[in-house]
Amino acid sequence: MASVTAAVPRAGRPGPLGHVAVRKLLLLAVAAAVLVPFATARWSGGSWPEALTVDVSGPLAGASDWIIDNRDSHPLFLHFLGHVSNAVVLAVRAVYLALLAVGWAGTTVLAGLVAWRVAGVRLALGTAAAFLTCGLLGMWVPTLQTLALMAVAVTASVVTGALLGLAAGLFDRMDRVLRPVLDTMQVLPAFAYLLPVVLVFGIGVPAAVLATVVYAAPPMARLTALGLRGADQEVLEAVESLGTTSRQRLLTARIPLARRELLLGLNQTIMMALSMAVIASVIGAGGLGDRVYQALASVDVGAALAAGIPIVLLAVVLDRVTAAAGANTDGTPRPRTHWLYVVAGAAAVAVAGRTAGRLEWPDGWVVAIAEPVNRAVDWMTDHLYSGVPVVGGTADWAARFTTWVLDPVRDGLQGLPWWSVLLAVAVPAWLIGTWRTALTAVLATAALGVLGVWAPALDTLSQVLAAVAVTLVAGFATGIAAARSDRVDRLLRPVLDVFQTMPQFVYLIPVVALFGVGRAPAVAAAVVYALPAVVRITAQGLRQVDPAALESARSLGATGVQQLRQVQLPLARPALLLAVNQGLVLVLAVVVIGGMVGGGALGYDVVFGLAQGDLATGLVAGAAIVCLGLMLDRVTRPTERRTKRGA
Repeated sequence: MASVTAAVPRAGRPGPLGHVAVRKLLLLAVAAAVLVPFATARWSGGSWPEALTVDVSGPLAGASDWIIDNRDSHPLFLHFLGHVSNAVVLAVRAVYLALLAVGWAGTTVLAGLVAWRVAGVRLALGTAAAFLTCGLLGMWVPTLQTLALMAVAVTASVVTGALLGLAAGLFDRMDRVLRPVLDTMQVLPAFAYLLPVVLVFGIGVPAAVLATVVYAAPPMARLTALGLRGADQEVLEAVESLGTTSRQRLLTARIPLARRELLLGLNQTIMMALSMAVIASVIGAGGLGDRVYQALASVDVGAALAAGIPIVLLAVVLDRVTAAAGANTDGTPRPRTHWLYVVAGAAAVAVAGRTAGRLEWPDGWVVAIAEPVNRAVDWMTDHLYSGVPVVGGTADWAARFTTWVLDPVRDGLQGLPWWSVLLAVAVPAWLIGTWRTALTAVLATAALGVLGVWAPALDTLSQVLAAVAVTLVAGFATGIAAARSDRVDRLLRPVLDVFQTMPQFVYLIPVVALFGVGRAPAVAAAVVYALPAVVRITAQGLRQVDPAALESARSLGATGVQQLRQVQLPLARPALLLAVNQGLVLVLAVVVIGGMVGGGALGYDVVFGLAQGDLATGLVAGAAIVCLGLMLDRVTRPTERRTKRGA
């Protein structure tokens, strides 16, 4: 019996070539042995060869000039795009005027009553307090402008995303067509959406709303399709056996069964729309984002914080209320008269405010925090920026991080031969994916050179890699602590909730206050923005490890560290890879926005193109950001087939 059991592993033990990764590495080595000498002989320089660069700035400038010259005369603009632009302006203006007509008291009561109807008394009080805080900070009118923009953008995003998700959920062919499109849109930084709409609609509210719709619709589409495809088949078969039509099955079974996913899609759409509506202030969206943008441009941290706090409050309130609506999926009926109370209460307060002439927020109730904050920033500049004994100042930390980390990584990447960069991209992409994944990543990287932005793209990549390294070290350590200690998890949860709901723009405010401007502050903002997602995914992956495996390890006398290293981390490998992927994507999004605070590279080109009207420069940089995001996503995201195999 012993000889039989010993013979089985020997017969099934694969040799070195039996491993897929080894075969892939051998093929890559053969390809490199053939192509590298050719590339070295043909293009001796290390940087991207000029012969392989395509000048697209000229055609883009020509296309931009043509669009600008024909906006008022071409039938496409007159009979379609012009009507779309006018409809957006009228819708936003109508919502804004309606909010003004209700008055500050009516709007606050309406928001609080809606939160009460959906989520209960506690969130209702928090919602009312959040709106009152916006008024106290002197940001009532900008808050209404942002809410009006949000209302129109979210409505259009939900309708568009639901229709696309409905088509993808019901038809396999449409699902196959939309999936790569949604995958690509999901990894694009928000800034990349601004440039095409500015080219077509110019600076203003229509461009901001449509950019927000393009950015916020994909999660609604994806989750709608997921909910429709994940409906209980037994329920659908039971409904079909009753002789119902396809339309009746959709309305009475599929959509009700997908209610949780639909509400989650609404939640994600609202959060992404708020984030984009704030970023869209760069192209004339107005509202709170414009106040933050103008304050950051003049390095007025106090004014930026006064506008940033209402953004955070709105994000937290909207997230909590929509999440509570999604959690109430038990089917328990609620009295419909509650909505009558909501309407009647808000109407009564609005009429009372109008009668008393108190529609506008009283100027005497504004609490000015800009000046005290700026005094605190000045004190920090004098006492904490530099010269602190032993630890040094924040400016010293930023300078050292730039000198010791960012500069060497950037110079190292830019000093590599261009073909070695392509090879370095191909290896991990093929090892964790397929040859299609590797080809996509290599072509996306090569496009950076073809577009003529090889050096600034590698500069941006160096910032991303440095930020991701810090994010993963801190995120994995914190996630492991949260997974192994319930107390740490409870302490971290509210902090992560707040940080995860804050729009990207807001993260620039504290880093400018602490570190000034430069590449290091952009990296710091990216780390803070990406850290919550990495911590959550890591902790969740470790907590979902099979308890039986941990029990077996404990029964063999394994210590806590051994259980972590030999059981939890290997079994949580898909979650850890997902954490790396999400960390890269989120870091790239903020590193690009960091161009506003001295981050330079591609982010600066985008900001410069938008600010100066040089759309050719901005569009090229935006396309390069898209390629960079696509490459980073493909390099760090394993395919479903490999994930299922556990390879």
